[in-house]
Amino acid sequence: MTEPATLRLNKHLALQLGISRREADELIEREQVTVNNTVATLGARFNEGDAIAVKGTPVTDGTAYRYIMLNKPSGYVCSRRDQGDTPTIYAILPPDYQVFKPVGRLDKDSSGLILLSNDGDFAYRMTHPKFNKTKVYTVELDHELAPLHQQMISDHGVQLEDGPSKFTVMREAGKRYEITMHEGRNRQIRRTFMALGYNVVTLHRTQFGNYSLDDMKPGEYKTVDMR
Repeated sequence: MTEPATLRLNKHLALQLGISRREADELIEREQVTVNNTVATLGARFNEGDAIAVKGTPVTDGTAYRYIMLNKPSGYVCSRRDQGDTPTIYAILPPDYQVFKPVGRLDKDSSGLILLSNDGDFAYRMTHPKFNKTKVYTVELDHELAPLHQQMISDHGVQLEDGPSKFTVMREAGKRYEITMHEGRNRQIRRTFMALGYNVVTLHRTQFGNYSLDDMKPGEYKTVDMR
């Protein structure tokens, strides 16, 4: 008599492929996943030893969740693909880290804390707005921020093409400011200041959720625990 299947297919795919369970369910819904050569359905389970494939490619066992923290230098993009002559963050990482995906991104000209993982659910919890993860940046502007503009950003926000942008701005020294925010829209900080007539000279992320760079040097990376 065949033993009933006990292991959740979407959870297994999320672990092995470094995607979220929602993305795994989408693969199953599109009939791109098979178990023992039979097309899987939503909610499917399997047993150890079953042959699982995605788009005909076998999914192998043995991957464990891992979490990497990198102090990204400026001049690198958070992408697997080369962007012309611009190097990617994977040029900094050893070969066995190449399978990890960035959890959130920093643009080429920004530096600081980047997380990478093969845990799709972790990436979802860290980046989806509903989880309200705190992000802290140090920003240097091309000229000092007018008190009125500082208050405007912190209290009311600045209207951008994709909606209002609001975050806390605290002056550190001269033209350098600490930014605390919970959103993560594309180039949001740069676009917010640009809308008020300022250019961001440097942008450095120091904290993301419960993770902080502390004394990590540019280009340095290390494994961390999920927090």
